[in-house]
Amino acid sequence: MFANRVLSGMRPTGALHLGHYHGVLKNWVRLQHEFECLFFVADWHALTTHYDDPSHIEQHVWDMVIDWLAAGVDPAQATLFIQSRVPEHAELHLLLSMITPLGWLERVPTYKDQQEKLAEKDLATYGFLGYPLLQSADILIYRANRVPVGEDQVPHVEITREIARRFNHVFGREPGFEEKAEAAVKKLGSRRAKVYRQHRKNYMERGDAEALAAARALLNETQNLTMGDRERLFGYIEGGGKVILTEPQALLTEASKMPGLDGQKMSKSYNNTISLREDADSVAKKIKTMPTDPARVKRTDPGDPEKCPVWQLHLVYSDDEKKQWVQQGCRSAGIGCLECKQPVIDAIIAEQQPMRERAQRYLDDPTLVKNIVADGCEKARKMAQETLRDVREVMGLGYS
Repeated sequence: MFANRVLSGMRPTGALHLGHYHGVLKNWVRLQHEFECLFFVADWHALTTHYDDPSHIEQHVWDMVIDWLAAGVDPAQATLFIQSRVPEHAELHLLLSMITPLGWLERVPTYKDQQEKLAEKDLATYGFLGYPLLQSADILIYRANRVPVGEDQVPHVEITREIARRFNHVFGREPGFEEKAEAAVKKLGSRRAKVYRQHRKNYMERGDAEALAAARALLNETQNLTMGDRERLFGYIEGGGKVILTEPQALLTEASKMPGLDGQKMSKSYNNTISLREDADSVAKKIKTMPTDPARVKRTDPGDPEKCPVWQLHLVYSDDEKKQWVQQGCRSAGIGCLECKQPVIDAIIAEQQPMRERAQRYLDDPTLVKNIVADGCEKARKMAQETLRDVREVMGLGYS
């Protein structure tokens, strides 16, 4: 178990827009300085809904990774990789499918929601039904214990926790577990062993959640334990067996406050987006042609910012002084709509400028991106192989 390992992924849908930046990428950039982070391209997940037209996936993958790098995701701080280049994801998905009840997958809220939203597609496939289990495998293969998600994705983390718990319950009962756990306690050293035993007693006798957290923290700080002993001691705290797969926690992230050009949520399906690296002239043209308060037919008509999509952009990009200028100027007809839009244009172009500059070196030399991803895939695969070795062993598949 790792105290601070974060995993997050995105489907390759092509060039990203500012909604992705404000909703996901800014958070990734922050997290990479606080935790050990793995960020992956979920290309197999793209096939669950777009299996009938995979022709764009490859280009979308590289466009998306360049956008990550442009946004400030740093390959020196985080591991970037492609899901399909780490086949251990698929093997763990298969092995977990042996113990996952069908009903667990059918009750995931997004299963029926997506079927209704994508009614024009034939989604009566195992791949679509099983994609929450593949998501679970994505997380569990790295023993990640923090997964940044929005409110709507929390059920996916919950099913992952249930699957890890079930797996540990079924396969964590190794012969002589208690003796091995007691031997591992002694390896902590007399002082730490005493503290560990006290925390374990407090949790086992009184269900003291703080004692459980303190015991886990103690184990995470202890350097001289093998992976097997560490897993045994995590399980032993709770009176169970060896912990093979780590139960992740949802790391709740704020929903993106980035509105689209029509005031709705920014989304490709609404055709209301501004791309992360969009040309400055195109950005200016899109915002200048945005709809405004319908009451402002003439320049001299007063308006209401609350009824204008441009105001939603001011909430993201303008300081208090600028927002007050908009409120007063719009309501009194003291400023025109084009005048009101200009500060937003300037702010978006200023935000995008460093992104375009960072992206240019990768556009000039695509091998840089491919090397970053190749290194990330190699690093991710080593981690995945460690987990899978332990999984195979407890499932009786560790023979050579």
